[in-house]
Amino acid sequence: MIKLTGIAASVALTSLAFAIAAPLAAAQGQAPTDTMMNEQVKSYDWVRPQADYVRRVVMVPMRDGTKLYTVIVFRKGTSDGPILLSRTPYNADKSTSRNRSQKIEEILPVADAEFVNDGYIRVYQDVRGLDGSEGDYVMNRPLRGPLNKTKVDHATDAYDTIDWLVKNVKESNGKVGITGSSYLGFTSLMALIDPHPALKAAVPQSPMVDGWMGDDWFHNGAFRTFGFDYDLGQTVKKGGGSVPRGTGDDYTAYLQAGSAMDYAKAYGLTDLPVARKILEHPSYDAWWQGQAVDKLLGARKLTVPTMLVVGQWDQEDSYGAPAVYQALKANGTPSDMVSLVIGPWRHSQVNYEARELGALKWEGDTGLQFRTRYMKPFFDCHLKTNAPACETPPVLTYATGENRWEVSPQWPAGDYTPLYLGANSGLSWTKSQAGSDSYVSDPAKPVPMLPRPITMSGDEWKTWLVHDQRFVDGRTDVLSYSTGVLDKPLHIKGAPKVDLRAATSGRDSDFVVKLIDVYPQENTADPAMAGYQLGIGIEIFRGRYVDGFAAPKALEPGKTYSFKWSLPNVDHVFLPGHRIMVQVQSSLFPLYDRNPQSWVPSIMEAKPSDYVKATETIHWGGDAASAVWLPVAKD
Repeated sequence: MIKLTGIAASVALTSLAFAIAAPLAAAQGQAPTDTMMNEQVKSYDWVRPQADYVRRVVMVPMRDGTKLYTVIVFRKGTSDGPILLSRTPYNADKSTSRNRSQKIEEILPVADAEFVNDGYIRVYQDVRGLDGSEGDYVMNRPLRGPLNKTKVDHATDAYDTIDWLVKNVKESNGKVGITGSSYLGFTSLMALIDPHPALKAAVPQSPMVDGWMGDDWFHNGAFRTFGFDYDLGQTVKKGGGSVPRGTGDDYTAYLQAGSAMDYAKAYGLTDLPVARKILEHPSYDAWWQGQAVDKLLGARKLTVPTMLVVGQWDQEDSYGAPAVYQALKANGTPSDMVSLVIGPWRHSQVNYEARELGALKWEGDTGLQFRTRYMKPFFDCHLKTNAPACETPPVLTYATGENRWEVSPQWPAGDYTPLYLGANSGLSWTKSQAGSDSYVSDPAKPVPMLPRPITMSGDEWKTWLVHDQRFVDGRTDVLSYSTGVLDKPLHIKGAPKVDLRAATSGRDSDFVVKLIDVYPQENTADPAMAGYQLGIGIEIFRGRYVDGFAAPKALEPGKTYSFKWSLPNVDHVFLPGHRIMVQVQSSLFPLYDRNPQSWVPSIMEAKPSDYVKATETIHWGGDAASAVWLPVAKD
C-alpha cells in the first residue's frame, strides 16, 4: 500500500473532489462550483413551491406617503375569503413565521388555525415606525387632534390599510375583521374611530385603553415601575431590551435605586422620549385623558360590531376592555353591537392553550373553547359570504370556582352588597360597633408582591395575581379580615368596589386591597390547594387622589377619608367550606413605586429623605364603616 504525504496528498484529494463533483455538475448541465466562490447568498425564499399556503409581503401606502410592511397569508385555493387583520408593534414578519414550515398552521400563531382552515385570509402589519414599516414610531400614538397635530394616526392607518386590502387582495370577499391582544387590542379599537366601510367586525383583546387609570403605566395613580423595560425594548433600535439591572432580586434592585426618576437616571432612561413623557405626567392630566380610548369611543356612535375580551387575572391590561364596554353602554350602544367576554386567563392567554393558570385548573382548554364556540362564529356571521345568523352572547364570562361558561344580559350581573370589615379581624354583612386597626407602613420595607426573590418576567410575572397570598398574611404591616366558613355558594359577577375609611399619620399614602378566596385547610383531593389564599381581585389606590385623579392634594394627618376604587372585573363562586378574606396594606412592591408618605409634588422625583414611616388606621363599623361591595348574583 502506497502512502501519500505532503503536496502529493493534497493533489490527490483535490483530484478526488473534482472527480466526484464533475459527474454531478455534468448531470445537472452546469460547470463544477468553484471551491473559492463566495458562499454568502443574499436571500433564500423559505416558502417552497410545495407549501400549502400563499405568503405575500407588500408595502401598503398610507395617505401621507408612508408605506407599512404587511404580510398576507392564506391557504392555497382560497377565494371569496374574509380578511382578518392585526396591526402590531411586535414584528409582522415573525408573527407569520412562527415555524419555518410548509404548513399554514405551523407558520401562523396557534389561534389562527381555526380561521385559515376555514378560508380566512390572515394579515399582519407592522405599525408605522417599527420593524419593516416606514415612518416615526410614537408609543400609543394619539388620535389626530390636540395631542397629534399630524394628519395620521392608528385610525387613519387602519382605514388606509383596509382600503388597499379590499382593492388588491383578489382572493377576498371584500369584508374585513380586526383583532389582536394588548397593543394589538389598542390598534383594533382605534380602527373603530371613523372606520372604513369594509370593516365589519372587531375583537379587541386585553386592549391598552387608559395607561394611567388602570392599564400598563399606572393604576389609580400608582406607577408600575416595570414599564421602563417595555419602553427600552420598544423604542430603541440598538441596545434595546430590558433595563440592565442584572439578574438578582428585582425587589432589591428597585429599592436601592430609589424613586422612579432616580431609577431612570441611573440607567440612562431619561434619554428615551417615551420615558420622559411618562415621568413628566404623574397625574391624570389632559395629556392622559386625551389618549383614553374609552373616552374617545364613548363620544362616538359605534358602527362596527365589537366583542371586547379580557382575562380575569390579566396582569397588564385588566382595565381597558370593561371600561370601553361601560363607555359604549352608557352612550346607548345596543347589545348586538357590543359584547363583553371575561375568561379565566392571564394577559393574552386567550390566544394560547388555556387549561390552567398557575395552580388553578379548568375544564378543558378554555382559550380554544372560546375561539371555536364564540369568537369565530362572531366573525363568521359578520364577515362570511352567505353568513350564518349571529348568536353572540351579550356578556360571556367563565365562572371560576365552579368552572363553567355563563351568559348574562348585562354587566355587572350582580347586586352590589356591602361586606363590612369588623372587630376581631372579621368580615360580615352587617356593620359592627365602631372601631379601628392600625399598622405601620415603612417605605424602607415595602410589602412584596410575591415571595422574594422576585423576577418581573416569565411565568412568575404571568401568574402573580393567582399566587397564594399566605406569604404576607400575618405580616405586621398587612391587615387580614375574614368571614366564617361559608355554608352555601356566594357568586359574584362584576367589579367589586372598595370603600375604605382610613387615616394616615403622613401626608400621603397608598392603600392596597385584596379580595381573597380562602380554600379549606384540608383538601385530600387536591393537596396543593389546601388552605390556599387565592387572590380574586387585587388593586391599589394612591391616596393623594382622594378628591379627583386630576387634582392631587396632601392628606391631613389623622383625618379619616373615604378612599373609593374598584377591583378588576370577575365572575367567581366562593364555594361552601371556603372563607372570604380581605387584606389591606400600603405597598405592593416592586410592581408599584413606593409612596414616600410625606408630601412631594411628584412622587416620581421623591428624594431619599422624603420616604418616612406612617401609621395607617383602618376604621370599621359605625359611621366610618369600611366595606368591599360585592356584586352578588342571584343564581
